[in-house]
Amino acid sequence: MEYPAVSAGFATVPSSVPAQSKSRFRAAIIIGALLVLAAGGTWWAVSANGTDDAPVASVLPAGTRMGPVHLDPMRAYYVDALGLGVLDETDSAVTLGAGGREVLSITEDVDGTPDAPTQAGLYHSAFLYEDEASLAAVLAKVARTAPQSFQGSADHAVSLAFYLGDPDGNGVELYVDRPADEWDWKDGKVVMGSAPLDPNAFIAEHLAGQDAGTPDIGHVHLRVGDLDQARAFYADTLGFAVTSETNGALFFAAGGYHHHVATNTWMSNGAGARTSDLGLGSFTVEFDDGGIAKLKERLDAQGVNHRNVDGVLVTEDPWGNTVRFTAP
Repeated sequence: MEYPAVSAGFATVPSSVPAQSKSRFRAAIIIGALLVLAAGGTWWAVSANGTDDAPVASVLPAGTRMGPVHLDPMRAYYVDALGLGVLDETDSAVTLGAGGREVLSITEDVDGTPDAPTQAGLYHSAFLYEDEASLAAVLAKVARTAPQSFQGSADHAVSLAFYLGDPDGNGVELYVDRPADEWDWKDGKVVMGSAPLDPNAFIAEHLAGQDAGTPDIGHVHLRVGDLDQARAFYADTLGFAVTSETNGALFFAAGGYHHHVATNTWMSNGAGARTSDLGLGSFTVEFDDGGIAKLKERLDAQGVNHRNVDGVLVTEDPWGNTVRFTAP
């Protein structure tokens, strides 16, 4: 059997988000970081001389997970190409999900200020699939319906990832995790890589004639202006553990995952507060009520502004990216 080629000449390096977003993108489930690809692959390790170790502990509960992302060809792309289901829809907004769970909300805003890759904002949102066959099925669907959206792929040691750009230029990652007992931890940090990964070979090996399944959002990757500020907010204030760091990027997680949130300054170094209202609207982190109460105490102690919106704890990072905290 022949499998559809994803493209005759796909780029090997994911592109940055273009400046002409037309929709507001909010994130509900967020997992998986984008690592810049290098020729021949580049392996990242926190310490070259470290020994096998356990993940560094985070303040947040072990059951922490990510919730919805908020982003008209757009609707067609996420429904027809990625296979998400429509949970709710109005003339100007659509809520998408999988298995009845919201993962993405798209709101049309034709008059908004465009996003730009040099500003703080969304680098990509990442959809996590349960196995290689499910991921191969959605990749084959993308190859048939939107092959031009493919931007790159990489073997990150902890995961196998494929990168796309939606019609508004928002970054998208589709990935599957390797078994957690195969992840390599050194001095409390996970070793991640960026080795070559052939999308057509992956489809040929794993496509089994099944549906794409029901993905979750595994992580969100953000553009920020300063990594020290990112560490202070996402680790010291919110309570995520720093699970990996490399030139221009920091990765954060709870419960021993490789990362739920990533931040980079690759194109946005020195960026101040966001001036765009398009692109990322918000992303959501889910954990139990007890964890939210303790987070509120930390925010109060450090003087970080926050508010309660219909039972959801809402705050902003130093660049104005909105973070929502809910109990499922």
